[in-house]
Amino acid sequence: MIGGFRDAWRLLRTQGSSKFQFWLIALAIGIAAGFAALFFRKGIEALQTLLYGIDDAARLHSYAETLPWYWVLLIPVAGGTVVGLILHWFTPDGRVRSVADVIEGAAMNNGRVEKKAGIASALASMITLGSGGSSGREGPVVHIAGVISTWVSNRIAADGITGRDLLGCAVAAAVSASFNAPIAGALFALEVVLRHFAVHAFAPIVIASAAGTVINRLEFGGVTEFTLPQATDLQFYQELPAFLLLGLVCGAVAVLFMRAIFLAEDLGNAMQARTGLPCWLRPTLAGALLGVIAIGFPHIIGVGYETTSLALTGQLMWHEAVVFAVLKCLAVAITIGGRMGGGVFSPSLMMGALTGLAFGLFATGLFPDVSGSLSLYALAGMGAVAAAVLGAPISTTLIVFELTGDWQTGLAVMVSVSVSTAIASRLVDRSFFLTQLERRGVHLAAGPQAYLLAMFRAGILMRKPGDPGTANEETCLEMIEDGISVDFNATLEEAMPLFDRAGVPFLPVTTPEGDGEKLLGALFHVDALKTFNRALSATAAEEHS
Repeated sequence: MIGGFRDAWRLLRTQGSSKFQFWLIALAIGIAAGFAALFFRKGIEALQTLLYGIDDAARLHSYAETLPWYWVLLIPVAGGTVVGLILHWFTPDGRVRSVADVIEGAAMNNGRVEKKAGIASALASMITLGSGGSSGREGPVVHIAGVISTWVSNRIAADGITGRDLLGCAVAAAVSASFNAPIAGALFALEVVLRHFAVHAFAPIVIASAAGTVINRLEFGGVTEFTLPQATDLQFYQELPAFLLLGLVCGAVAVLFMRAIFLAEDLGNAMQARTGLPCWLRPTLAGALLGVIAIGFPHIIGVGYETTSLALTGQLMWHEAVVFAVLKCLAVAITIGGRMGGGVFSPSLMMGALTGLAFGLFATGLFPDVSGSLSLYALAGMGAVAAAVLGAPISTTLIVFELTGDWQTGLAVMVSVSVSTAIASRLVDRSFFLTQLERRGVHLAAGPQAYLLAMFRAGILMRKPGDPGTANEETCLEMIEDGISVDFNATLEEAMPLFDRAGVPFLPVTTPEGDGEKLLGALFHVDALKTFNRALSATAAEEHS
């Protein structure tokens, strides 16, 4: 019996990433990412206490209302200046790293993300949220978790599959620790970051997610982020059509919200290019705009949980819900478009709760005899807008339940979430994050058949002069003269359409030299197809393992 136990223990320790050894690494990453999320949250609260003089982070806008107007204006301006300097010094492009970069790292960089820029982005986002920036904390937390997993992956020389699994573990733990939501944290990592539900990744991700939740509860206890004091039961099945309509409204709101952010970013880029504005001043101007809005409406400051709680408990009037939703959308667009940093999940929760409450006030006023509570509409709206923005109906539905502790309203929430996600995913590239990547020329929304082509370069796959089966040099030079060639640094994404247009079995690979081009080798169509097919097969094998 003892010998059998020893053999079993040796098997667990030595065989594969899905076994005991890998689970220990997942647990360690989960603990580290959980503490990183906790420190990030505590850092935001410490800054808010220092700058706004609060003693309860959940009541930030109430404290801001009592401050002199010039202080409300100057705090985000100062925060934006510090953020701009940090990003100018420590990032190559002055852009904050967030969830979209983690998704890109999972798909195209073997589960790795930028470390230096990631740490700078987390610090910048902490200052943004601490000084009144109108965004969320999940984006920076997810990226700092990716930095932790990247460091571990590099230390153990992890391959692509293992690196992605470790990244999923870190993300799950960070989300769980940030929101006290272990189930949603695990599913967020699978649904949003890894974008598959492979069985081999499930156990270590759940272990890491549980570790992150324990860290959260050791500090904050088992309380939920929001408290719903009144019953939110669905009173009558006749009410379900109202939640279908709410899903349509929330889908439209989510699309407007996302497009407002992208419009603000484009306007900021255009203004910067036209005026020659230094990149470090862009967050300063964004902070000034936020401060001006916050003088009259401090509800837009920070994550917005106080206003979200008011909406969930039905303590706002219809016109207040509409005005706050419009101003929050504007404030988030200014914050993110102004490159101040932060995420979109918490703002989308606030937008959804306000939208749901406004819809609920209208619907219950029309049909009071067949209507449930206003909190139910606010809860369903919160889930519907957030799910459409994240492109993650499963994990968002669960995180709404875990944030509120209300599991009795699943039918209404799921109906609204499914409709809003279906609408929004057809008007953007599936989600806010994938649309961000699409705008940068990274085509993850279309699936691996699109983005895998961008991972292989002609210079790596070409046959050099002297290699077996290489192309005739004279033929290559003639093709170059006819304008049929591909650059050494070009990807298969650029080369494959050229094969189709030219109808040739190979393309000369060149590099600029003087006024002409220097021949380096030839990229054969068959080699490109074999490489692409192997990459597709490996991706399918990972997703179904």
